[in-house]
Amino acid sequence: MTPTENTTTRNTNTTNTTTAAENSQKTVLRSSLGVLTTATATHGTGRDGDIPLPRLPGFVESAFSPLAYEAARQCLAERPGERSRTAVALASTAGDTTTADLASRRMVSGRVHNPLLFMQATPNSVLGYLSREFGITGQMFSLSTLDDPLTELLSMADLLLEDPEVDRVLAVGVELGGSERLAAVYEELADGRGHPAPALPADAGLAAAVLLGRPGNGTPVSIRSAEAYENEPENDSGTDTGTRAHLGDIQSLFDLAAAHQRLLQEGGSHLLVTGSRAPAFLLTADTEAKTDARNETETHAHQ
Repeated sequence: MTPTENTTTRNTNTTNTTTAAENSQKTVLRSSLGVLTTATATHGTGRDGDIPLPRLPGFVESAFSPLAYEAARQCLAERPGERSRTAVALASTAGDTTTADLASRRMVSGRVHNPLLFMQATPNSVLGYLSREFGITGQMFSLSTLDDPLTELLSMADLLLEDPEVDRVLAVGVELGGSERLAAVYEELADGRGHPAPALPADAGLAAAVLLGRPGNGTPVSIRSAEAYENEPENDSGTDTGTRAHLGDIQSLFDLAAAHQRLLQEGGSHLLVTGSRAPAFLLTADTEAKTDARNETETHAHQ
């Protein structure tokens, strides 16, 4: 199995010379996006809703690809749409570190190399599998970022939806638990900025996915850039103001998924903040589209 030929890796680990204040003034989204659906998948984290690690043919040992696939699968099953007009973007800080760590340990110890580990160490591998299983022929990207993954994914989706041949973008974020070696890598990447390694068991993982389009056409919730939120934690009931705990943290994607579900039920709006003096996003429910989306979801549930 090989990744699709139109898969591209985009690395955003470039030297960051902008200040936090400058970054907070940046408009992430040039246009509003529509949130079609969201999904999450966690394994071994101790959270409510943890699932057994899904079995994914050709992928072994690591939670990275199975969880990424599971979150993506849920979104595509709920809102099938036109998959030839669907693009995919997958974000993480360091990719499948479990596989990379295992492969290097085997090599150093003189053990026989496992070709599966070489293949799956590239995040694009699971995108190729996803493309084959769901018939997705749109562009596919892997993003590596030191910034908030949600912000990077929304920015990428906004750009991809400028293409007249793309109607939807499936954005997926993945975070894995860490070993001592991963902690050392994150410490070096943080470069004294105070972001610790993921506080997760070594075999744990989290993934979240959001299917995006442009507002209208049955999108029950829209999202647009808002002014940066400059206060530290606590908030009112319509605002998330938590800061990122560490590099690679995808909690903002989970916050988006939770806000999306709440708006589908209750309507209204919600301010989602990715960190102190960081980009913020305003989610707003479309009452008419919300009803249509709920009916469509119920129809799929009964089939």
